[in-house]
Amino acid sequence: MLDAAGHAETLARAQRPASLVAGAGGRLEIVEHAHPDAVIAWRPHDGFALALPPDDARHAIIDLYLPICSATNANPITVGHLGQSLDGFIATHAGESQYVTGEENIRHLHRMRALCDAVIVGAGTVAADDPQLTTRHVEGSSPVRVVLDPTRRLAEHYKVFNDESAETLYVCTRALAREGETHVGRAAIVALDEGPDGVDVAQVLRELRARGCHRIFVEGGGVTVSMFLEANLLDRLHIAIAPLLIGDGRPAIRLPPRTALSDCHRPRYRVFRMGGDVLFDCEIGPDGNNAPPGPDPQPAITRVI
Repeated sequence: MLDAAGHAETLARAQRPASLVAGAGGRLEIVEHAHPDAVIAWRPHDGFALALPPDDARHAIIDLYLPICSATNANPITVGHLGQSLDGFIATHAGESQYVTGEENIRHLHRMRALCDAVIVGAGTVAADDPQLTTRHVEGSSPVRVVLDPTRRLAEHYKVFNDESAETLYVCTRALAREGETHVGRAAIVALDEGPDGVDVAQVLRELRARGCHRIFVEGGGVTVSMFLEANLLDRLHIAIAPLLIGDGRPAIRLPPRTALSDCHRPRYRVFRMGGDVLFDCEIGPDGNNAPPGPDPQPAITRVI
C-alpha cells in the first residue's frame, strides 16, 4: 500500500489507465492496462481500483486503504478517525482511553500514519494520552505531527514536543503567539486565525497543503474530528466501534443538533471487521451529507463475526 501511494502522482500525471503487479521484494511494477496478474489498477479521474478476486487473502486490507493511496496533489484527502464504545464514548470521564479499541485498530492507526503526510490531534488527546504519533508498529515513515492547541493549555513536557522522530507543528491562535517565540520544545509554532471553536481548521488544511501534505489524517479526539466534520473538511471518516460499554464519559462525534432526520449525515459507507472491533469507513460528500444509497445487494442479515 505504501508503494501504491508512492505511484499515485506519477500515474495521475500520465493520465492513462494502467495496472500494477507485485514484483520482487513486494514492490509494485506499472504494466499495461488490464494485465492478467494485476493486483490493483489505476483509472484516470477515479484513482486506484482492486483487480484481485474477493477470495484473495489480500483483498480486504487493500480495499480498505486504496482510497487513501489514490490521493494526489490535485486530489488531496483528509480522513478523520475515532475509536468508540458501543454507547458512543471515546474515553471515561477521567479521560482514560487506552485502549477503547483493540490491538488491530491500533495497528490501523499506525498504518494510516504511514500512508499520510500529516497527522492532526487536539490538545485534549495530547494531555490525556501523551501519544508519540509515529509508525512504531508498521513499516513507513512517520508523518508531520500537528497539535492543535488554540488556548495554549499544553506545557513542553509531552513526547511530541521533545523527540526528533518526526517534524512537529504546534498550532495556536495568533492572539496567543508571543512576540519572537518560534518553538514549543522542538515543535515549530504555527499561529493561525481564530475560528468558531478555536483555530480556523480550514486554514490548518491550507497551511499543510502549502507544505506539500496531500494526505492528512485527523486522528482525534472527538472535539477535533467534530470540528473538521462540521466544517465539511473530511473526505472520509473512520469510526471503529469496540464491544465495550462505558456508561458515560467523553463523547465521540458531537455536532449541532438537527430537527429533522433528513438533515442528518447519512454517508455512503463500507464495513470492515478489525479484530474484535467493527470499522465503519464513511465517505463524506462535498456538502457533508450524501444521499441514501441504493438497494443493498447483501442479504438483509449477515453474520460477519
